[in-house]
Amino acid sequence: MENPYRVALVAFPGIRAFDVSVITEVWGSDRTDRGVPAFDLRRVAADTSTPIPMRGGLTLFPDRALSWLSRADLILVPGLDDHLTPAPKPVLDALCRAHDRGITLAALCGGAFTLAQAGLLDGRRAITHWSLVDLLRTHHPRVDLVPDALFIEDDNVWTAAGTAAGIDLCLHLVRIAHGAEAAATIARSMVTAPFRTGTQAQFIERPTPRTAGDADTLAAVREHALRHLHQPLTVADLAAHAGMSPRSFARHFTAETGTTPLRWLLDQRLAAAQKLLERTDLPMPEVARRAGFGSEVTMRQHFASRLATSPRAYRAAFSSGSGTGGSSPIAR
Repeated sequence: MENPYRVALVAFPGIRAFDVSVITEVWGSDRTDRGVPAFDLRRVAADTSTPIPMRGGLTLFPDRALSWLSRADLILVPGLDDHLTPAPKPVLDALCRAHDRGITLAALCGGAFTLAQAGLLDGRRAITHWSLVDLLRTHHPRVDLVPDALFIEDDNVWTAAGTAAGIDLCLHLVRIAHGAEAAATIARSMVTAPFRTGTQAQFIERPTPRTAGDADTLAAVREHALRHLHQPLTVADLAAHAGMSPRSFARHFTAETGTTPLRWLLDQRLAAAQKLLERTDLPMPEVARRAGFGSEVTMRQHFASRLATSPRAYRAAFSSGSGTGGSSPIAR
């Protein structure tokens, strides 16, 4: 039996209960009956004999010492109730050693402050909740703060914006390690969006549409695009479907979704291609056609730039081996 994927939740007084819950929901539930790989989530602390209190009357009981971090495949740092809470020095030292070993580190929301305390964000690009950017910049001026993103990676160190962006990052980390289908299965069980890219804005310009008609129109356009991904759709095509000029459509779309129509369309094509590569044994040119890339070369270029891999390598890593030969519901 294959060894489970080992995940460490770094715990110390002051961590946020919400982030602990997100990490536990993603990696602490057994979904192997639905095709999700087995995870081994451990709560790691400097002192395993003392329960760690959290806000709301909750208590976390550590079950592994810091030495377990050397065995982890992924180390997660929750955010903080007080963002200037100093982490215990043994925790900071252990995080640095883990990074030196090449272990992936990820901080949710204000967890970026903990990584910054350890010096792990010095000279690296990072993000935190938009309301905490100035505070992080003041106390850790050597961090290269990205002004607006959901999550970002630099040198195998991930940081995420606030609250829901932590869920996005966790699902993205599952997607990287175990494939789009595993991430989508977890997202479905959590009733959350399965695919939001890190480059999407932290908050959108207009959180509610001006009219119900605006929302219905843009939702219908997105649904139309998903049904016709195999066609050479352009922003002008989508704008025409919405009955708007391309410029007006792009402005309305970005204001409502936090991303541009072109980037959203590319994200959907990548997600469609990933599912086809995982679920089917279709030849690469057919995968490219069904996902709307037009050619295998174009698909390969986008996989390299956005996913840092090739379609063939992705299939080798994540294919179910079912050989279904095209049973995917993606439009033909």
